[in-house]
Amino acid sequence: MSLFAMSLDELRQYAPTVAEPADFDTFWRSTLREASALPVLVDVRPEPTDLRLLDTWDVTFAGFAGDPVRAWYTRPAGVREPLPVVVEYVGYGRGRGLPHERLTWPVAGYAHLLVDARGQSGQYGVGDTADPHGAPGGPSPVTWGILAPEDYYYRRLITDAVRAVQAARALPGVDPRRVVVAGNSQGGGLALAVGGLVPDLAALIATSPFLCHLQRAIELTDVGAYGEIVNYLAVNRDAEEAVRRTLSYVDGVSFARRACAPGHFGIGLRDVVCPPRTGFAAYNQYGAAGGGAEPVARTMHVYPFNGHEHGDATHVRRQLRWLAGVLGESAAPASRPALAVPGDVTLPA
Repeated sequence: MSLFAMSLDELRQYAPTVAEPADFDTFWRSTLREASALPVLVDVRPEPTDLRLLDTWDVTFAGFAGDPVRAWYTRPAGVREPLPVVVEYVGYGRGRGLPHERLTWPVAGYAHLLVDARGQSGQYGVGDTADPHGAPGGPSPVTWGILAPEDYYYRRLITDAVRAVQAARALPGVDPRRVVVAGNSQGGGLALAVGGLVPDLAALIATSPFLCHLQRAIELTDVGAYGEIVNYLAVNRDAEEAVRRTLSYVDGVSFARRACAPGHFGIGLRDVVCPPRTGFAAYNQYGAAGGGAEPVARTMHVYPFNGHEHGDATHVRRQLRWLAGVLGESAAPASRPALAVPGDVTLPA
């Protein structure tokens, strides 16, 4: 199944035409206008933890239809100046978990908002956000309301993701000019969606992105969340036209075309969960709809022998170094005196 019969050279040129409804932009403008009519921050309260070097707050913000969405806000303890903030979205079947589960970004010196995924708790992780909306569809989040774009689960989740950026900008200690969106798998797909809907982000980081080139993805693989759509269509044989129409409103390629922030991507070429060509379809057309004289800056790291895990810790190190370069300065707070270590110290064997 490696490469799905496409060479790396072919993947680097792969830029398919993706079905895009004529009212795509109108649909999303209307959806986000409704959400933005409400105040974004609902509650922010300190969260006691055992993390002495970090401060954490339990955040609730108003997402789609004003529904309460939970998030962890974490930043280096004792730092007073406003920091760039990384808004991170979680993978499919996960939730925000516990405050100490994802510490890379705050330990690197950034403010960090880790956003829960409504209704997805319990498969790979825990969360605290319900999805109170019901509509005809299948039994899993990726098929909830899939017969109509207005009812579809990802209309709600993408709206939550955009509102998370608005919430981050309203939090104390955040530099609202330096907001970064990031995620892996479903989180990467959400980052791309936000990149296409929010024009003034500082950077975008997406790995193994889900929700890209959806019409082809459900033909290529029956693993993971795409497999849940395949299973739904295997039972509901007359629903294909309606399902494909709904998916055209949430395709990451359409959002990627509208993005204008510098983008950082990573893909494993043996990924059977999010086939490589679907992520390359988004990457190769990233920023294409902007019409600027210069292309939007983007970079891709490829891992030929890896699957959905992509480059793992190696890739995270590349993300950290890339983002520090994009922001033009170290994300770490002002330098502290170095620890003095006597030169004649002998460590035990």
